Amino acid sequence: MSVHDDKTLIERALKAREKSYCPYSQYAVGACVECEDGSLYDGCNIENASYGATNCAERTAVFKAVSEGHKKITAIAIAGGRKGETPESYAYPCGICRQVLSEFGSDDLLILVAVSAEKYERKTLSELLPNRFGPDNL
Repeated sequence: MSVHDDKTLIERALKAREKSYCPYSQYAVGACVECEDGSLYDGCNIENASYGATNCAERTAVFKAVSEGHKKITAIAIAGGRKGETPESYAYPCGICRQVLSEFGSDDLLILVAVSAEKYERKTLSELLPNRFGPDNL
């Protein structure tokens, strides 16, 4: 269960989106993860001329949290769209990001995909990644 309200997480994701480095796709994404203790970490997508070296906003935020000692994520908000423009559609996490979220979140991990703090969808990890493969499978 999330400690912070949806609006707080979404507003932070929208703000993180402003820091996106996306000179190739022009698609800016921001994310905010909430850890089990309520601490928040923001991230943006960071592109690279060698496309495989690009990192998504979701993973940037999760990796920042983990690098600070947090191993349990309870919620994430994600917002994305054309750089310099207001988002028009929902930016769902890619498959790799879903797998990373699976490593540090449970089936009921709250995933907020947002256009704005007023227009968003609430999902759980189990909805976006059913029958997931995680640490419990090893």
